[in-house]
Amino acid sequence: MIRIAVVAFDHVSPFHLSVPCIVFQAAGCSVRVCAEQPGVLAASAGFGIAVDDGLAALDEADLIVVPSWRGVDEVPSPVLLDALRRAHARGARLVGLCLGAFVLAHAGLLDGRPATTHWGCSNEFAAAFPQVRMQPAVLYVDDGSVVTSAGTAAGIDCCLHLLRGLVGAERTNQVARFLVVPPYRQGGQAQYIEWPLPASRAGDRLGETLQWALARLDQPLRLDDLAAHAAMSRRTFTRRFRALTGSTVGAWLLHQRLGQAQRLLEQSDAPIEQVAEAAGFGSAISLRQHFAATLGVSPSAYRRTFRGQS
Repeated sequence: MIRIAVVAFDHVSPFHLSVPCIVFQAAGCSVRVCAEQPGVLAASAGFGIAVDDGLAALDEADLIVVPSWRGVDEVPSPVLLDALRRAHARGARLVGLCLGAFVLAHAGLLDGRPATTHWGCSNEFAAAFPQVRMQPAVLYVDDGSVVTSAGTAAGIDCCLHLLRGLVGAERTNQVARFLVVPPYRQGGQAQYIEWPLPASRAGDRLGETLQWALARLDQPLRLDDLAAHAAMSRRTFTRRFRALTGSTVGAWLLHQRLGQAQRLLEQSDAPIEQVAEAAGFGSAISLRQHFAATLGVSPSAYRRTFRGQS
């Protein structure tokens, strides 16, 4: 029987803890929840979770899941980190779901490897662990002996991906049907990420120009147009734009247009062609191409996901 160990801790999110438990138990795997200090742990939702096993369970597991973590600034204890390193050294496969990636990174198990975490914490992760090849926009990253995933529901996708390798596609599809979730989403599919407009000071010409551009996403916008509105040279505008947004003008405009298209798909019944025109893509073909390249789904599939429409 395949042995799974799931690491619990005080103030763990019940949802994150339950994801690997329900996925692997539904497939008949042996699942043990363990903690550095067994007993009744406080869940983040305000109730207690009784945990019988200590970290010795990690010494016997084939696959170990860290389902989340308390916070991006909290360093796990040396006891937990050493237990994870020992398990990895003997050949166990380690999984960090959502903020669990921070725990694996603190253990040094992601050094030189690609990894991901929840998009809202990707900047903190990249700053804390520059030796890790951060991939902030994907659902999960399988790097063989170490696997990481994005937040919340992406943990289900990651666990189903792992289960497919353990028990096969047919059994995994049965589990997915039981859980009423899609049986497979590729790890490279994009997380649904918001890029808010950077804060700018009142009277700042660059900030005013960004707002001006956002109100005209349906129109052709060139670098020269934005620089002229800001009363700057192309070179000065480009330098200040990158310093404020961390992006090029073209990439920023594309992402804002994608965001506009997403909002229209979520909030309106407008045909795809109208959505494409209103967001500045010009044609439904162009919108579909950019959606596929950036989000990994079609506009129609995105609308179904967020609105439940057929």
